[in-house]
This record gives sequence, structure tokens and C-alpha cells, in this order.
Amino acid sequence: MDIQSMTAAELGKRIRSRELSAVEAADACLEQIEKMEKQVNGFVRVDREGARKQAEAVQKKMDAGELTGPLAGVPVAVKDNICTEGLETTCGSKILEGFVPAYTAEAVRKLQEAGMVILGKTNMDEFAMGSTTETSYFGPTKNPWDLSRVPGGSSGGSCAAVAAEECPLALGSDTGGSIRQPSSFCGVVGIKPTYGTVSRYGLIAYGSSLDQIGPVARDVTDCALALEAIAGHDPKDSTSIARKSYDFTGGLADGVKGMRIGIPRGYFGEGLDAEVGQKILDTVRMLEKQGAVVEEFDLDLIQYAIPAYYVIASAEASSNLARFDGVKYGYRAEEYDGLHNMYKKSRSEGFGAEVKRRIMLGSFVLSSGYYDAYYLKALKTKALIKREFDRAFDSFDMIAAPAAPSTAPRLGESLSDPLKMYLGDIYTISVNLAGLPGITVPVGTDTKGLPIGMQLIGDCFDEAKILRAAYACEQIHAYERPALVKEGR
Repeated sequence: MDIQSMTAAELGKRIRSRELSAVEAADACLEQIEKMEKQVNGFVRVDREGARKQAEAVQKKMDAGELTGPLAGVPVAVKDNICTEGLETTCGSKILEGFVPAYTAEAVRKLQEAGMVILGKTNMDEFAMGSTTETSYFGPTKNPWDLSRVPGGSSGGSCAAVAAEECPLALGSDTGGSIRQPSSFCGVVGIKPTYGTVSRYGLIAYGSSLDQIGPVARDVTDCALALEAIAGHDPKDSTSIARKSYDFTGGLADGVKGMRIGIPRGYFGEGLDAEVGQKILDTVRMLEKQGAVVEEFDLDLIQYAIPAYYVIASAEASSNLARFDGVKYGYRAEEYDGLHNMYKKSRSEGFGAEVKRRIMLGSFVLSSGYYDAYYLKALKTKALIKREFDRAFDSFDMIAAPAAPSTAPRLGESLSDPLKMYLGDIYTISVNLAGLPGITVPVGTDTKGLPIGMQLIGDCFDEAKILRAAYACEQIHAYERPALVKEGR
């Protein structure tokens, strides 16, 4: 039985029917991690002993009839910026070295409540700042499709781990595309829910008004099941929203007949790789044959999304990261002269280059002389972008777009040019600025054999619609396994 290649839904079904146990499922994933990690580096720490203990406890509850949900007994990985009680959480940074949270993030607690088994923490760009998972203190994660290429970021560790069949499901976080872009590069499915749908309690903040936790999986059904498990109002998070419905699986197979899909002209012009654009448009035409109504339109203000995003995100980051000073937890410089020197040395040695760059940019745009010129203007632009999307959703049920301008670039290419890396987020950032839901679903590969993902963007609280359309896309394009996995390397 090829346990590690099963979807979460299938694995859960087999465990419930007692064809295999939760312990066997955890062991299969741990074995695959052992086999793949030297090449992929998708995890920063694996909790082997803890995972087996959790699996044993879950199995006892299942045997007693206390756990009957679809994900009970299924292993899951958690991004390294989501707190887990008793398990080191470092945000891919030296400055949080040795930090073991005293509490568990609400999203993780909900997974545990559903009977899922936590395998460990996945690699990420330091403090989620990056698009390639190369800025991690623990070294870069590599793409299972081609080890010379990046997996995307910042949730590259979660996406690579799912693609490499080290786990059927993983949690990521999305501040400007950090779930959707690496999902595209790794050929997996990843969803960023509407802002406020999943509690941010226990998510170590980068940009508080933009961050959102979401699941990564090998298929749409798994993503929908995981989203049902983690979504919900949380009084511990002031930005959490109580929704009328948390049913994301009910209408998955209802098809796209009558759905209105908008194609933004500006997204398919200069800067987009021809193969990527063609695969997405071909897929949309196939949805049209299934009864969807497809129309092109203009989404003009999106050209201002990148400058607005980097001003807002950097400003919020400079404020959020001020707490990491070497005093209360994490890394502290060994030699220093007085309190201020300790702050300076601890932060200088603890933070990486990209984090420092964004802290400096954020501090600059928040300074008294530039607050109005940059930060305030960026907030006004954010409001205008939301209004532009509202107009689009008056005419369309969803928007089809690329998740990234190209397939996965080679390791090292993006780091040499930070501006180029920032521009790589051009198709995903506006979704976070407007607080909208977005999903990436694989739509094939390019001539180099690298995955291409299509992004579907919905109106606020319309996750069920985009999941339905993504499910229809999935029926058109069968899931492909990376060569690394197929060849058993």
C-alpha cells in the first residue's frame, strides 16, 4: 500500500475503515521525510517522537468512537511561523533560535481537535519575507520537480513537502501570495481564505492587515476539508469574522455551468511567460465548454498594487518585528556593552539581509517626514484597489489569473535582484490588499516539465465558488507527481 501518495481524504477514509492505523500513516510520512529531506529541505524540524505519540493517542480515540471526522489520523505539517506548544517555532530566523511557544495557534489547535497528527515545522523565507524560500536561516528549500529550482515562497517548505509526498496536507500563511505562488511552482493546490476567516492567533505576524493562514494539499477536496477544519470565529483574534457558513465541500462537484469568469487583460500582457499564459487561457476555454461564461475586462489600478503592498507590509513588519530584541526570548548576542548595544548586536546578528531591508523601508515610510507621502498614500491606494475589485465582482463570479509570471526560477536568480523578486508577486499581492480569497490549482507543465498554476480569485466569503471552479479544473488536468517522487530518489 503506497500510503504516502494517498490524498488526505483517502487516507482518512482508510484509517476510519481500519485498513490502516494512524500510527502506520504517520510512520509512512516520517519514512518519506527521512528519504527526501537531504535533497528537498522542506522541514526545519521533524517531531518524530511527538508525531508517533499523537498518532497513538488519536488511534485510541478513534477506536473509542470519539473521533470520526474525515481528517482524523491524517498527518499534517505546519509552517514555522505558526506557534505550536512545546515545539520550537523560529520563523526561519536565527533571532528566534530556541523559542518554544507556551501555547498553540488556533488553526493548529483546530487541526488537533479534528484528530490530525503534527509531523513538524516546514521551512520558509525568514519571517515570511521572500518569494523563493531562500532567505531562511536553515538554508533554501528545493523544488521536488527540479532540485536546481526554487519552490517559491514564503510557504515553499509546506508546498515542497506536499509535492514530495512527505505529508498529504500542510498549513502555510499568505501575506502577498505566499501560499498561491509556491503552490504554482510545486504543482499543488493552495488556498488563501478571505481575511478573517481563519484565526491569526498564534501566527507570528509579518503584515497584520494582510496575513492569513491557509491549507496546501495535492487536490482541491483536501484543501476544502482542511479549510473547514481550521475556519471559524475566534474571540482571541480581533480581526476574526463570524461567517454564516463554513461549508466548503458541499458543492465541489456542482460544475461551472452559468458561472461568470473574468479575464483581466492587463494580467496576460507584457511580463507573463507565453507558455504560462497559454495554459491558463486553454483551461479557461475548457471551462467555457462546460457552461461557464468567460469575458475579458480591465482591472486598471492593479499596476499600483506592488508599491502599495511593499509600503504597507514593510511598515507593519517594522512595527511587528520591534519585539525581537534579545531580551525576552530567542537569540541574544554573546558579547555586548550595555542595553542598547545588546539590542543593536542581537538584531544585527539575528536578522537576515531581506528582513533588515524591509524593516529599514518600513521605518522610513513611517517616519514623521514621509508618513503622509508614502504610508498614508499606500492605504488610500489599497482602498481604491478594493473598490476596483468590487466593481469587477458586480459582473463576475470570479477572476482567472496567473499565480506567477513564470514557472519556478533557478536557485540564486531572484536573490541577486530583490526588485525582480518583488515583481514576481504582481498577480497575487492585490488579493491580500483587498482581503479576498484566492486559490491556485495546477493546469499542466511547460516544455521544461515544470508545473504551471492558475489562480482563481473570488469575492469576499466566496471560497465555495472558487473551490468549485478549481475542482472542475482538476477534472480537466490529472494530478502529476514530480520526477523526484516518481523515480523514488
